[in-house]
Amino acid sequence: MNLRNYILESDFKIIYLHNKLDIVNYSDISHFDNNKIIVNYKDGSVLISGKSLVVSKLLKDELLIEGSIDKLELR
Repeated sequence: MNLRNYILESDFKIIYLHNKLDIVNYSDISHFDNNKIIVNYKDGSVLISGKSLVVSKLLKDELLIEGSIDKLELR
């Protein structure tokens, strides 16, 4: 993989590490409260359930969710 493809990558990705969920190349957030977040992407949506959920980073193509994440469901 060359650097240009890495930087301009358009695939949807979810990376989970230590109660932090990094989501890349999403389209929008359709629901948000401290117990449930629904994130839409090109082919569907992701339901994140838990407690004390917060969006700590919000960019055009990436977001970082932190909190006590109990469940991740692809729809």
